[in-house]
Amino acid sequence: MTNAEKKQFDPWPATTVTAVADVLADTSEGLTGREIGLLLAQIGIRDVEGSNKRERLAQALLHHQKDAGNANGVIRFITDAMAPVRYAQQPHVFSRRRDDLNEVLVHRGLRVNEQGKVARGAVASTLTEAAQHANSLRAELRRRGTHPQVLAYCTQEILAKNAFHASLEATKSVFDRLRQLTGEQLDGARLVDTVVMPGATGVPRVAINTFTTKTEEDEQKGFAALIKALGSMYRNPTAHDPRLHRPVSDEELLELLTTLSMVHRRLDSARV
Repeated sequence: MTNAEKKQFDPWPATTVTAVADVLADTSEGLTGREIGLLLAQIGIRDVEGSNKRERLAQALLHHQKDAGNANGVIRFITDAMAPVRYAQQPHVFSRRRDDLNEVLVHRGLRVNEQGKVARGAVASTLTEAAQHANSLRAELRRRGTHPQVLAYCTQEILAKNAFHASLEATKSVFDRLRQLTGEQLDGARLVDTVVMPGATGVPRVAINTFTTKTEEDEQKGFAALIKALGSMYRNPTAHDPRLHRPVSDEELLELLTTLSMVHRRLDSARV
């Protein structure tokens, strides 16, 4: 948004300002308390007390907006906080914050562009539209409630917009989870056969049900087959085939991560 300091922009709703603060002052991924204080002072916004970083920033921005009668200070804070020079050594952090901010700002018809500036953009009225307009795969994954274990393994690849390697790393998450649950050091189909299938004892080491009826036995065996199939389809080929010959679209990645989330949720309640 060029010449923002010369224009007067109508005040934003408190919900929007608070959502911006939630992104920029996120507990684990946001600006530090010191960075927030320095930015506020640099812009000339009075700092305030808050029970946490997010509340502190939200209240400071809201008070300034009320006193000024416009949203210029909020826009200036976003622009200064998103200056690309701040992220020279951490481009993935810029990408993540920009995506998260755009998911909020799209409801105002705004976006943060590649230069870190607030610019005009498409307007969304629903969460689905927000995820689409923000062009954020991560936003869509959050909307779908993707399991955190899945995201922990492939967020860096998603931020790099590398669906090929994201599918590989995400699929690894299930096999790693089985090793963590059982202490086994095996991998692939051997691991699944050892800890998810009934085996010699007749009882799975990782059971997703009580394993007392024929239906539950079939369900358990189907669960094991599904994990092995996911490994065969996405982990083994991507580990050996060049990316050029194994394209993975964003839509296919979304479907894979949704399926992997279902697997992890069954493991959340599994008996070990």
